[in-house]
Amino acid sequence: MHRGEMSWRRLRVLIQHLPPESTTMTALRNEMSAEELAEQADKGEPERGRWSQSDLLLAVVADRLAELSHLYVSVNRDPKAAKPKAPEPIRRPGAKAPKVKARLSEEQADTIFKLINGGAA
Repeated sequence: MHRGEMSWRRLRVLIQHLPPESTTMTALRNEMSAEELAEQADKGEPERGRWSQSDLLLAVVADRLAELSHLYVSVNRDPKAAKPKAPEPIRRPGAKAPKVKARLSEEQADTIFKLINGGAA
């Protein structure tokens, strides 16, 4: 290879690492069919993508806004209404999915309450 020439591999690596908002990546997305776009949306995993510092900060802002909204709704709800579910934070690159906490159903909680208080289940 002559000085100043670029290999096809090097070109591919450079294109693959362009930011999503780049003109090249936008042009590639614009050439995709509706089916290809839908497939990518279904299989999308933003936590595996490359995020800039701005992306990370924006995710923090979005999480805090969701928390404030949840707090506002929780405080102003009818006391007899069910408590709203807390928002899940936006998944960050390299972060694993949060573990789902096991919750007791009303029936399970009632059974445990009876057992603790000496009743037969």
